[in-house]
Amino acid sequence: MIKRRLVLIVVLFAAILVGCSRQGKEVPVTVHSEVYDTTVSDNSVKPKIEKQPDSDGEQPKANVGEDDKAGEDIKATDNVDESEEKDSSIVTPAPSSVDEPGTSKLDIDLLDKLDNKRYSWWISMNKQSSTPTIPSYARNLISKYDGVYVGDTSKKVIYLTFDEGYENGYTSSILDTLKVNDVKALFFVTGPYIKYHGALVERMVNDGHLVGNHTVNHPSLPSVSNDVLENELYGLEKQFIALTGEKFKYMRPPMGEYSERVLAASQQLGYKTIFWSFAYRDFEVNNQKGADHAYNMVMNNLHDGAIILLHAVSKDNAEALDRIIKGIREKGYEIAPFDL
Repeated sequence: MIKRRLVLIVVLFAAILVGCSRQGKEVPVTVHSEVYDTTVSDNSVKPKIEKQPDSDGEQPKANVGEDDKAGEDIKATDNVDESEEKDSSIVTPAPSSVDEPGTSKLDIDLLDKLDNKRYSWWISMNKQSSTPTIPSYARNLISKYDGVYVGDTSKKVIYLTFDEGYENGYTSSILDTLKVNDVKALFFVTGPYIKYHGALVERMVNDGHLVGNHTVNHPSLPSVSNDVLENELYGLEKQFIALTGEKFKYMRPPMGEYSERVLAASQQLGYKTIFWSFAYRDFEVNNQKGADHAYNMVMNNLHDGAIILLHAVSKDNAEALDRIIKGIREKGYEIAPFDL
């Protein structure tokens, strides 16, 4: 009797397994701290990005920017819109299909030998119109791998750069202001931005601005594998080429987080890695302080060769931009096209 009951249990268990397999139920697997759903009809792997809560328990919406108190050390963080970031169709193909099956744009063997200690970009700002200081290790690394954070400090020249993690309704106005004042800037875009706001990206190019690589999915690059790193950088370039026919020259790492390995990978792909010598907490869209604040922050921190980082999601920046441009020129600075 016991044997017969055991046989019946085994048969029932087998039937349950067969039923589940016919329904296509599979268990999600975790890769690189992201949950991937393997039940997609085209057999591709699509990420469901899960953000970790910040220190106060809220879900962080973002990351790139700095402290707006001149004279204090500042770190970076960058805003990316969650509604756009969650679209898994942005994710680039598996590494083996970057160009030809089994090929790679990166020298993986070399990258594996390099230090991958993660650093966060920070500068020490001041109100004396002098070049902000950076740590010696940062200076040595960016010098070795074609990184830039400031231009020619012997010339009264300024470079404007904008980070576009997502669109908040101000980029068109920013482009209008730049055009009226005959100013060329450098815009750093992400995968969702190219997908959802391709017309704005095309306008940037048609208006004579440069567009730079800010990665597909905006991860902390030191935390990803070499394969993912390649897809984040070269995958975005493929999107940009498909839209505009042009290639990237410059890359800005998300959140200002980098390592020797990341800088070397950027260099291998033909990019210069661009940091900044001025930025402030303009990315906090729910804590805007007015156009006067934006204007004063920029004007109080001008210096020769400055690379200014502004976030295009900022209402304050959009409203103050015309005054900022005119104020920079009134102080004797040239706003030059980015050519570093």
